[in-house]
Amino acid sequence: MEELHFKIKNALEKIDFIRRYEELSARFGDERTPSNERLEYVERDEVMEILLDLGYAAQFNKKEKFYKIKEEQIGAFVFGFHIILRYGMADFVWVVRENGELLLGSPWGL
Repeated sequence: MEELHFKIKNALEKIDFIRRYEELSARFGDERTPSNERLEYVERDEVMEILLDLGYAAQFNKKEKFYKIKEEQIGAFVFGFHIILRYGMADFVWVVRENGELLLGSPWGL
């Protein structure tokens, strides 16, 4: 199993990511929307409109079938975020680069 870059791990610990993730998972978990009630297909234009309404500039990658939020640079860091919607679930990919070096770029999980 790949280990998180120490800078990413420290940042996630600092914001208490695990507790916050568990709270969201409990709030929006399987019990809330059983698999037989999940949307199998989401209209691409509707997703783009929602992202725009939330203030995010996004593009849809047709080949890889994911939504790419415009990357943002803060100092030496570049942050990116991808959203993959399939099988009624969301897969989030957080991309972090420092001075061009990829620190994080894998899915968080389903």
